[in-house]
Amino acid sequence: MTCDHMENIYGYLMKYTNLVTGWQYRFFVLNNDAGLLEYFVNEQSRHLKPRGTLQLAGAVISPSDEDSHTFTVNAASGEQYKLRATDAKERQHWVSRLQICTQHHTEAIGKNNPPLKSRSFSLASQGSANSPGVQRRPSQNAVSFFNVGHHRLPTGKRVPIMQPDHLVDVREMMSQAEGQQRDLIRSIECLPVSGHLTSLDQDLLMLKATSMATMNCLNDCFHILQLQHASQQKGSLPAATTISWLEPKISLANHFKNGAAQNFPAEINKPASVREEQSTAEPCQLTREPEEINPDEELEDICDNKEDDLGAVEEQRSVILHLLSQLKLGMDLTRVVLPTFILEKRSLLEMYADFMSHPDLFIAITNGTTPEERMIRFVEYYLTSFHEGRKGAIAKKPYNPIIGETFHCSWRMPKSNVAADTGSNFSTHSPSEQVTLSKDTEGQTELDYYTVKFVAEQVSHHPPVSGFYAECVERKMCVNAHVWTKSKFLGMSIGVTMIGEGLLSLLEHGEEYTFSLPCAYARSILTVPWVELGGKVNINCVKTGYSASINFHTKPFYGGKLHRVTGEVKQNITNTVVCRVQGEWNSVLEFTYSNGETKYVDLTKLSVTRKRVRPLEKQGPFESRKLWQHVTESLRDGDIDKATEHKRALEERQRNEERLRAETETPWCTKYFLKEGDGWVYHKPLWKTVSAAQTQQMDIN
Repeated sequence: MTCDHMENIYGYLMKYTNLVTGWQYRFFVLNNDAGLLEYFVNEQSRHLKPRGTLQLAGAVISPSDEDSHTFTVNAASGEQYKLRATDAKERQHWVSRLQICTQHHTEAIGKNNPPLKSRSFSLASQGSANSPGVQRRPSQNAVSFFNVGHHRLPTGKRVPIMQPDHLVDVREMMSQAEGQQRDLIRSIECLPVSGHLTSLDQDLLMLKATSMATMNCLNDCFHILQLQHASQQKGSLPAATTISWLEPKISLANHFKNGAAQNFPAEINKPASVREEQSTAEPCQLTREPEEINPDEELEDICDNKEDDLGAVEEQRSVILHLLSQLKLGMDLTRVVLPTFILEKRSLLEMYADFMSHPDLFIAITNGTTPEERMIRFVEYYLTSFHEGRKGAIAKKPYNPIIGETFHCSWRMPKSNVAADTGSNFSTHSPSEQVTLSKDTEGQTELDYYTVKFVAEQVSHHPPVSGFYAECVERKMCVNAHVWTKSKFLGMSIGVTMIGEGLLSLLEHGEEYTFSLPCAYARSILTVPWVELGGKVNINCVKTGYSASINFHTKPFYGGKLHRVTGEVKQNITNTVVCRVQGEWNSVLEFTYSNGETKYVDLTKLSVTRKRVRPLEKQGPFESRKLWQHVTESLRDGDIDKATEHKRALEERQRNEERLRAETETPWCTKYFLKEGDGWVYHKPLWKTVSAAQTQQMDIN
């Protein structure tokens, strides 16, 4: 690492790129004047445009606990760089310089944008906590409760720095507000459960939820003010200071019924199927050897689990409201047990399989005659996969897979359909073209169709990581992926980040395509929940130099379209855009090519190939449909209480098994996927078997 005369520092650091590529050396430059951390491929490309740039104002620099070389730079925008120095001394030097630069530019923003100190807050005195009910006077509204006055500052007067006594005043007002909020909650919960005004009144539950969320946010803001004041007093923030969300004060698992613990019947009163689930043998007693599934045993899926309409959500609105009153903005929902009625009738592992419901487009990727055409075909397949992956218009949640859970299925695609698809999709690009394919496989002989096989496994419980793999042996192509689903509470919506990457291998061409997945959001969770996708994803093929950048746009607060997606396919060496795409990921997509031709794909008219699944009686105890069959049947019958019992029994069994493994120090053994670095790879991927077969053939010759 080197410093120049302007105190900028520069040098090589290792940057964590992604789960497939891993760590790579990059040349970093800290620009103190601009408050930027930039990086380049190498020192020779420093005069070119940076590969990446982070604004340091408001950033948090954190040395890692995992070793003495690693540290992270978390920008205010949410972007993160995970970096590694050659030794502890170099890390300390980088961290110190970055923290100094970050503090300087953060304070500069604070000086240029001073807070409004003229606001005066006064809390109106409220009735006693012993009042039998909540009686509101006409003048007792939100403005009189938090009396906020705005006064113009005298021109030219400098805003004074907050003094300690001001923080004391704020803390006192906060304490009063917290007391009044507790009185409010107590008054609501003391109301009768029946009558004219009850504790289950929708407006009162909304007031209860929003007041809890408001106080939590105010506490977080006050915590930030305290840190800001401490930094003004000491001159700098302590090393590795982070501002984190507070943990919930109330246990969530037992607070689904308007503040009361959910009581389950005694063991003797449980259905036999629940007792059976709890007494199922430990995973260590089951075989963990990979099982070869015979596609001939699989039958075309006739299961059609249509999701309920808004009625089910409306009936349980009080449960949602009470749950919201316990959550905090930004809170990780991974360990939060959500109510059963919001579940859709399939496992997350099966949802990943449903992304493969257009196997004709998947197989057609390798039919492309040029690298450019193959990249465009992959983008088309990628964008058409999400529509079928989401079931119904209501935003429901698939089952969280149990560790060791697996899902198997396959698709049969007539070769004639794939051949016809090649001509219709890529030879003609008229604006009126709509892609509609026939999927009738009846009467086909074994040689007349391709088979795409799929397997998924839950390889980790904390964090929840799923691995899935699909292959078409006849076309020598396969895809391997692993995904960590991380969910957060965002107020009136829930965000799910899909952390991980996939790898598509086209063995006939020796090409590998890496890709990521967008974030998903459940919006309007109190009214009509709906799903939208958001974020930027990248598809890249190192061998050919082609890449694709796709943006899933979330709807703006005012105006704008729903489910909008835009993207472009580029040749990296020449920086030439060869294809642009726009439209909606669940409606119509428009592809525009470099020669001016255009093609439209109507996803609503794109036929779906039904997957083939083994009957329940032939499935193992840890296969998804067999494992969740009682929950699914209860949900299908509309018996939420019974579904909750079955779900709770499965989760309790998983906790007991996890506790036993911890006590005996027995590691969990996966069945189909092996851990390689930070990722998970199928134990017998096609690229290994094809390579072994070729080697064997060469030995024979």
